[in-house]
Amino acid sequence: MTRSAFPLRLGAAALVAVWLVALPARAALWDDEEARRRIEQTNLRVAQVQKQLEDRIAALELQLKNQGLVELFGQVEQLKTDVARLRGQIEVLNHESEQTQKRQRDLYIDLDSRLRRLEGGPGANVPPAASGAPGSGPAAAASPPVNPAGAATPAPVAAPGSAAGSTGAASSDAAAIEQRAYDVALDQFKAGNYAAAIASFNAFVKNYAKSPLAPSAHYWIGNSQFALKDYRAAIATQRQLIAAFPSNAKVPDALLNIATCQFELSDGTASRRTLEELIAKHPQSEAAVKARQRLAIR
Repeated sequence: MTRSAFPLRLGAAALVAVWLVALPARAALWDDEEARRRIEQTNLRVAQVQKQLEDRIAALELQLKNQGLVELFGQVEQLKTDVARLRGQIEVLNHESEQTQKRQRDLYIDLDSRLRRLEGGPGANVPPAASGAPGSGPAAAASPPVNPAGAATPAPVAAPGSAAGSTGAASSDAAAIEQRAYDVALDQFKAGNYAAAIASFNAFVKNYAKSPLAPSAHYWIGNSQFALKDYRAAIATQRQLIAAFPSNAKVPDALLNIATCQFELSDGTASRRTLEELIAKHPQSEAAVKARQRLAIR
C-alpha cells in the first residue's frame, strides 16, 4: 500500500464512524418528535372531550334552571290565588264580625235595661211627685170645716206630713237627674260615639259612686274601650268592676269581655283561663253558656 492511500482510507473510516454515531442520534430525534406529536394530539382530544362535557353540563344546568323557574312561577301563581281567596274570606269575616258586634251591643243594651229593672234602679219605686200635695195624707182624711156662709175654711199653713212630701219630691228629682245622666251616656254608646260614652260614664261614676247603676257604668266604659280596640284599658276597667262589685249581675259579662280582650291580644292561654274562671264561678249565667261555646271551638 502506498503512503498516499493510507490517509484516504483513514478519512473514509472516520466518515463511516461519524455516520454510525449520528444515526442513533437522528433516530432518537425522530422518536422525540413523534412522542411530542402524539402528546399534542392527546391533549387536543382531551381538550375536545372536556369542552364537550362542559357544553353538556351547561345545557343540563340551563334545563334544570328553566324547569326550576317554571315551577317557581307556578308556585307564585298559586300563592296569588290563595292570597286572593284568603282576602275574600277575611272581608267576609270582617263583615260578619261587625254584624256580630252590633248584635252583641244591642243584646247588651237590652240585658242592661232588664237588669236595671230587676235591680230596682233609680226611678223604679219612686213615690209620686205629688205625694206632699194638698189633698193627700192624713190631713185630707176628713173634709175641711165649712163656715155658715158655705165657704170652705182655709187649710192650715203647715199640714202634718208636708216636710216628708217635700223630701220625697227632692229625692225623685235627684233620681231623675241621675237616670238622665246615665241614659245620655248610654245613648252615646248606642250611637257608636265611644269616646264620648267613656267620658260621660266616667263622669257618672264620679258623681254617682253609690248609684245602683255604677256597676253598669263601669261595664259600658269597658265595652267602649273594647270597641276602640284599647284592649288593655278594657281589661283594667272590667277588673275594677269585678273588684268593686263582686256580686253584681254584670260580673259574668265583665269576665267574658276580659277573655275576649285577652284573645284579641293573642294571649290565648289567659283567655282560656278567664273563660274557665267564668264557668266555675257563674255556671248558670248566659255568659257561661257563651264561654263554653268558645272553649269548644278552641
